Amino acid sequence: MATRYGKSPGGYIWAIVEPMGMIVILALAFSLLVRTPSLGNSFLLFYATGYLPFNLYQTISSFMAYSIAFSKPLLFYPAVTWTDAILARFILNALTGILVMFILLTAISIIVDTRVVITIEPLVISIFLALLLAAGVGMLNCVLFGLYPVWVQIWSIATRPLFIISGVLFIYEDLPKAVQDILWYNPLMHVTGLARKGFFPTYHASYVDVTYVIICGLVPLFLGVVLMGRYHRDILNS
Repeated sequence: MATRYGKSPGGYIWAIVEPMGMIVILALAFSLLVRTPSLGNSFLLFYATGYLPFNLYQTISSFMAYSIAFSKPLLFYPAVTWTDAILARFILNALTGILVMFILLTAISIIVDTRVVITIEPLVISIFLALLLAAGVGMLNCVLFGLYPVWVQIWSIATRPLFIISGVLFIYEDLPKAVQDILWYNPLMHVTGLARKGFFPTYHASYVDVTYVIICGLVPLFLGVVLMGRYHRDILNS
């Protein structure tokens, strides 16, 4: 907690201000281009329900990927293991991200006349899937970043379009069929779709496949744990 926000002016307030700023920018920009959002009548709520689950995944996976590098001095103590470092990053950022989602979505629902009827189940499943994907990708990248430093640049370039193709700015049903067939394989598209289903009762998100997203999270998580158990000493000594 101290290394994440403790030394910055404002401290933990940035955990709320940063995503809120992005949501406001998206809402203002697109309100000038289109008359109404794809769902509901609030641009703030529409982009919040897409951006916050995506940001939860992005933040956790990123901090987990660098957890060994961040905590390398501590890991030379026998009492501190690589699992401690990775779990600490996951738990801290997961709790922070969920709390931020709760605060911002509650504030938007109160301030803006959204008239939404929240369905808890799809929202909880969406958060769970975002956490699982983040854990899987973050765990595997933690190994790959440590063994192959060039992978940091490759991953950064390869995932730059992720914000655009993960359903933050639009819903799946607005896309042409050919694009739908491609983006269906992006598990984050399912995560954002479920989150919006929780806030917009008329939105069914019938394309969502929870089993597919679970597999996409468990496979890299399993590989990451196995590889880290095998190569963590090489990573620490590199």
